[in-house]
Amino acid sequence: MKSTFAVRTMRAGELELALEWARQEGWNPGVDDAPAFWEADPSGFLVGAIGEVPVGCISVVRYGEAFAFLGLYILHPELRGRGYGKQLWNKGMMLAGNRTVGLDGVVAQQENYRRHGFETAYRTLRYGGIPKVPDVDEQQARQVMPVTDNKLDGLVHYDAEIFPGLRHSFIRAWCGAPERRASFIVGGGSRVRGYGTIRRCFEGYKIGPLFANKPEVALALLSRLLAQAKGAPVYLDVPADNAHAIKLAEDCGLSPVFETARMYRGKAPEVPLDRVFAVTTLELG
Repeated sequence: MKSTFAVRTMRAGELELALEWARQEGWNPGVDDAPAFWEADPSGFLVGAIGEVPVGCISVVRYGEAFAFLGLYILHPELRGRGYGKQLWNKGMMLAGNRTVGLDGVVAQQENYRRHGFETAYRTLRYGGIPKVPDVDEQQARQVMPVTDNKLDGLVHYDAEIFPGLRHSFIRAWCGAPERRASFIVGGGSRVRGYGTIRRCFEGYKIGPLFANKPEVALALLSRLLAQAKGAPVYLDVPADNAHAIKLAEDCGLSPVFETARMYRGKAPEVPLDRVFAVTTLELG
């Protein structure tokens, strides 16, 4: 009997496979992204399989009752054009329910997403290259501290002021794993003024998120983050509407290498882009 295509929730270990597919697509995910991604919404990752063989995936991670983010939409190249991708898409969108759904769409797919009801909110430019670590005023530099367990509560509340959905479990996993990523914060408690994370990827490093109340705070954080790369290539995804963020990336010797658009189906959330100097990830928002 011929096996049929079916979509189901991912099992333990299959998210690593999906991220390997993302690497093969050239998306350059982090080498240790899976554990923190899983914490965001364990039932938000779907796999399409023929029999027991996974051949495609999609994620629709739900952040609270009002917002979800779609990513990791991949189908094996030899199986495209058979309707399998549509089945993945439909199952993923069912997970979102009535939530506003966000995604970061590559240029070639943006018209397709528009046909599915998504509208562009802003462009995102990936800046990359071998960075120049900027000099920072000594007083500013002293305010940048590693994220420790006692700073996570304040960091989580700060993140909720900027990101359009509640992602407490994800942020605790993302920033509370110093063996996988280096995370730094300015301020603490109810007075957090910015934070950022750098992680090792299959090629070089990525910085994300980089959130800060003011450009000088972002500069101090970025200087500390870039120093962790020790001369390796670094990439960050910058909202094109944040002119200070663009200038900061260019001042560090980075250049645009890739473009996406943040798109939403449903009412677009109000995101303070002047505080977003790099988005967290293109997969989870």
